Amino acid sequence: MTEKEPSIIKKLKAKRFTIVVHLITWIIAFIWIIPFLGVFMSSIRPYEEVQFGWWNFQNANFTLESYFDAWVGETSDAPLSSAIVNSLIVTIPATLIPIIVASLAAYSFARFSFRTKDLLFLTIVLLQTIPQQMVIIPIFNLTGNLHLSNTYVGLILVHTAFGLPWQILFLRNFFSTLPVEVEEAARVDGASYFKIFYKIVLPMSLPALASITALQFIWVWNDFFFALTLIQSPIMKLVPQTIPLNYSRYEPNWSLLSAASIIAMIIPIAIYVALQKYYVRGITAGAVKG
Repeated sequence: MTEKEPSIIKKLKAKRFTIVVHLITWIIAFIWIIPFLGVFMSSIRPYEEVQFGWWNFQNANFTLESYFDAWVGETSDAPLSSAIVNSLIVTIPATLIPIIVASLAAYSFARFSFRTKDLLFLTIVLLQTIPQQMVIIPIFNLTGNLHLSNTYVGLILVHTAFGLPWQILFLRNFFSTLPVEVEEAARVDGASYFKIFYKIVLPMSLPALASITALQFIWVWNDFFFALTLIQSPIMKLVPQTIPLNYSRYEPNWSLLSAASIIAMIIPIAIYVALQKYYVRGITAGAVKG
């Protein structure tokens, strides 16, 4: 056996392994996309055609009428167009505010030392374990006492509070992986801590910031529990509250529900597609060092 033969065998094994990995990945992706295909086909076909299987294309009639009805709320008095605007009013600040606060706090934990640092950081980590259902009654009473019940400000503050613990932990881990020498060189040149933070640290942390932006946006956008509890006004309802209003107990319009669900997916998917370049890098880097 020559020296080249082992390298050829290794290459063949590597190619086989790559093919197997790609095959498994495509199979998993296909399994995951089947439910979406069912919802999409239900949204563009009358319910009578899909009730016995959306894969049956005999005498198929395709229409976008359900999308129009869901958008204008013609059949349910719950227009998705206004609900999307309401959700954006809540989701955008509820995404940006905690990221700004968390980045400042995480940088302090990663670079500075103070007496109660470890205890405070442990408290922040433990706050991630508190479920929403456990604190909803105190939150409801607190927002009522502060006259923030049934307001977007109250809902934004609640989402901000729940987003801060995991974002601080994530960003602190990411900041710990950044080279300190770059910051020390800037400090020698006379740069302040805040200037180093927003001129050097933040640009280097773009993958992590993109990751938490995508995650926080999607979580706030899809939130149903807090929105249902804190927002009661019909004209202020968000997307997750509006979609169930298209459901009738006696004559459920599955085509309308499917169309409303597809419309609600578009903005989160667009956010993820726009940030996917940095998403994986930020997730892996922020989860390595503890």
